[in-house]
Amino acid sequence: MVAAVAAGGSLGAATRHGVAQLVHIAPGSFPWSTFWTNVSGSLVLGAVLVLIAERFPPSLYVRPFLATGVIGAYTTYSTFAVETDVLMKDGHIGIALAYLAASVVVGLGAVWLGMAAARAVPFGARGDRR
Repeated sequence: MVAAVAAGGSLGAATRHGVAQLVHIAPGSFPWSTFWTNVSGSLVLGAVLVLIAERFPPSLYVRPFLATGVIGAYTTYSTFAVETDVLMKDGHIGIALAYLAASVVVGLGAVWLGMAAARAVPFGARGDRR
């Protein structure tokens, strides 16, 4: 189990680092890189958990590898918290509050959308949904 989480985590962390390298953010501005990383991870997590829990036979290692490992390391609550704190300490209260609210609202919406999308996909030879 630990090896599955670690292997997934190495993939997720490397992917997050790649995204952070592509999107450069000026100090005191909205942290778009972390925001979109967390939102896209929330979307994928919603879909993956529906697929794992409702569509495919259970596997001991798939959920820890994908959900905890890959997606858990790809998304980052700690960076979100630190960026919010730094924005507030540097006097960018409005940006910090917008970042906080948008991250929670859009993140929850993305999870819901990912779950709904996964449930909407027909499976089986006759298009049966499980």
